[in-house]
Amino acid sequence: MENNRIVDFSKTSLHDIYGENCFNDAIMRELLPKAVYKELKEVQQGNKELTLETANAVASAMKTWAVSKGATHFTHWFQPLNDLTAEKHDSFIAPTEDGKVILEFSGKELIKGESDASSFPSGGLRATFEARGYTAWDTTSPAFLMSDNTGVTLNIPTAFFSYTGESLDKKGPLLKSMNALDKSAVRLLRAIGNKTVKKVSASVGPEQEYFLVDRKYYDTRSDLVLCKRTLYGSMPGKGQELNSHYYGNIQLKVADFMRELNCELWRMGIPAKTQHNEVAPNQFEIAPIYSTVNVATDQNQLTMLILRKVAKRHGLAVLLNEKPFEGVNGSGKHNNWSLTTDDGTNLMDPGDDPKSNTQFLLFLCAFIKACDKYAGLLRFSASNAGNDYRLGGSEAPPAVISVYLGSELEEILEKLSKHEDITSAKVGKIQFGVNSLPTVLKDSTDRNRTSPMAFTGNKFEFRMVGSSASIAKPNTVINTIMAAVLDEFAAELEKSKKKSDTILKLVTDTYKAHKRVIFNGNGYSDEWKQEAERRGLPNITNNVDAIAEILKPEAIEVFEKMKVLTRQELEARYNIYLQVYSRQIKMEATVMLQMARKDIVPATLKYVHDVASTVNEVKESGVKCPLSREEEMIASIMDSVDKFMQTCLVLERELKNAHELTEPFEKACAYRDKVFATMKVLRSYGDALERVVGKTYWPFATYEDLLFNI
Repeated sequence: MENNRIVDFSKTSLHDIYGENCFNDAIMRELLPKAVYKELKEVQQGNKELTLETANAVASAMKTWAVSKGATHFTHWFQPLNDLTAEKHDSFIAPTEDGKVILEFSGKELIKGESDASSFPSGGLRATFEARGYTAWDTTSPAFLMSDNTGVTLNIPTAFFSYTGESLDKKGPLLKSMNALDKSAVRLLRAIGNKTVKKVSASVGPEQEYFLVDRKYYDTRSDLVLCKRTLYGSMPGKGQELNSHYYGNIQLKVADFMRELNCELWRMGIPAKTQHNEVAPNQFEIAPIYSTVNVATDQNQLTMLILRKVAKRHGLAVLLNEKPFEGVNGSGKHNNWSLTTDDGTNLMDPGDDPKSNTQFLLFLCAFIKACDKYAGLLRFSASNAGNDYRLGGSEAPPAVISVYLGSELEEILEKLSKHEDITSAKVGKIQFGVNSLPTVLKDSTDRNRTSPMAFTGNKFEFRMVGSSASIAKPNTVINTIMAAVLDEFAAELEKSKKKSDTILKLVTDTYKAHKRVIFNGNGYSDEWKQEAERRGLPNITNNVDAIAEILKPEAIEVFEKMKVLTRQELEARYNIYLQVYSRQIKMEATVMLQMARKDIVPATLKYVHDVASTVNEVKESGVKCPLSREEEMIASIMDSVDKFMQTCLVLERELKNAHELTEPFEKACAYRDKVFATMKVLRSYGDALERVVGKTYWPFATYEDLLFNI
């Protein structure tokens, strides 16, 4: 049957479908009265308060557009503190006196929704009996249509907060951090003489990595179904050693999936740009063009949702966990961050002559200081249980926060700090020695894939972020700490009588005070770990310790000063994230025990029984055949089963002990140090059994099935 979700672009123009399910600026300009459109743009720029009259006009146009495309319901779409999205659907219908209905959607319904705040993670901000919570329309992020078995629904991006005003989601603090960054950046630009810029926004392009596996294999494994990663699994003879998958030819079934995925994303107005095979078998990447950070966050959440839906329609399952397979590369979400003014200037672009671009050098040094001063917060922003398995291996950045600048920028800052002359670097060329190949101009810097925070020409690539995570958390942190440092710089310049001298002093003093965080070498090396320790850089190796960073005095101070999160909101998040970690490890340990007792042990015993029966039959047949090695193998397997079962008992005991603890941090530490440590031992025995038990006996799909069959 033909898939009508895939567009034949030889017959239909991409222009005709792009953004057709998104209430974007072009549609608003077409459907809204000019005065309403103009006022809404002022609201989006932060220059005006939204009036009910304007909201009513927008709601009417939004409803007309949505209904014309088959929508029957609307929902306030929000992002609670669990890395998922949430929605409650309401229909447009309103009954009339004659027993019929009309379709209505008011400005009040557009502006504000209500949800049960006690049933979402609140970290103590809401009690069970205090249920009221509100959703508020994010006017700067376009509404969109989602189609599924319930029909077509108008989704309105919103922020979610409590009856008493605390943020209960990830969108609210992100919007506040954007506001803080805008004010601080404009303030600094004013202080150095730029009087034209009115707004500064963070722009982000998140690169999304993911695995695809055949759903028939996925469904055999309760660990994948319930935990989204494999809790057992022995590597086959071939892994990713040959790197044969990276940038390789895309398989037909995956190509079909990607075609439909692109069509679905483009219809939503999501600018999907790049797709390719990643390093690990059956691992892939998709990346969009840059968007304003709150829009990019919404679009990335949508991308993860659409990835899952499209994959299911193709008989596939998407794995977004940071480390779904032990022994092959995990997945990240490289967060490419830059600053853009309303006149189109990228403040992180050094230009043709970075040594003379004092505006760039000032913002660059502010970023360096923010990364060094608030390294613990940056590490927290990229932390979750899944990322603990990924960070620090030769596949992802180490847990130590460092900044890669490249040799040219580091040399400029070093010479400025020593008051030495700086000569302009000549643009390098690469000549291949083949006349038919063109000469290629070199970039001013190489790339460093081992750096957690790498400068890549006109942006910083935060490579630590995990593939399953919302990018709201890291960008809220980056925006907030950058805003704080820009404010410090602006305060110095505002009281300065000679701006040029003050700018030079800020650049050189900042570089000298914080250059310890700059590292251009191999972040995977043991030498760097030792050097980082010598420099005094924090090395926070796990999620639990990273969570503790948000209650440090400097963290509370910067979030409160920038009016992004209050102490109470930070304490709530501290409790929520610790609870999420503990529950995640508890769930994984419980699933491990179930798989051990219900699947692995019965399958192993059946295999041993059949092998032993065969050995006995050979003995009884009278055939003279030495069978001592086979008997030793049976004894060895039974010994492994005994150790496996003994470890199950240990894990049960550690689970019980951890569960009985009540203090959140102590509880999370117990799950990390006791439960998870025992899980690793249990896995080692389970994987050893997989390596000796016959494949036809093994109760679920193996790594060979999952990684090399689509």
